[in-house]
Amino acid sequence: MARMKFICDAERCIECNGCVTACKAEHDVPWGVNRRRVVTLNDGVPGEKSISVACMHCSDAPCMAVCPVDCFYRTDDGVVLHDKDVCIGCGYCSYACPFGAPQFPSQGAFGARGKMDKCTFCAGGPEANGSEAEYAKYGRNRLAEGKLPACAEMCSTKALLGGDGDVIADIFRTRVVARGKGSEIWGWGTAYGSPSKGSGNAPQQPKAGPTK
Repeated sequence: MARMKFICDAERCIECNGCVTACKAEHDVPWGVNRRRVVTLNDGVPGEKSISVACMHCSDAPCMAVCPVDCFYRTDDGVVLHDKDVCIGCGYCSYACPFGAPQFPSQGAFGARGKMDKCTFCAGGPEANGSEAEYAKYGRNRLAEGKLPACAEMCSTKALLGGDGDVIADIFRTRVVARGKGSEIWGWGTAYGSPSKGSGNAPQQPKAGPTK
């Protein structure tokens, strides 16, 4: 049985936020809620890295462990979903999640969180697949249509991988082994080539003559 997972290749992520935009557009995510976001470490200094973060659909999800009303459930594909009709908005899941995946709408009275929202791996919710009720609460169910999550499909550099955990792990492993080091991590040598010696592009150094 396939277990759906996300992997973000930090060497390829260019912080374009295309994944964030694709998620919002695909599911009509309400204002104030970000099911996916891009986090940048060491911003503006050497070694800067960016990574796209959302619900990681943990095998041992802490949000499921702390929910007092058991609104979370796991599908046969390993996707962690929740039932908004059961959620009471207590916020325990947001405190327990190490990835900050559970989101709460910003509208409403002070202290009132409302129903929790998070990444669904484009797998909808407990309602019938493709129904209007499912879309209104959880967005589009792309997995039922045989498609991958919109964020992964729209990633321009293919940094964000989503799908069967074993398959995307093999893809990432192949990249790490083949990408090399230094500038080759970005593929500059493949794109632009390496300057040939004595090509005339760089000034030639004069040869040293005999010393007197």
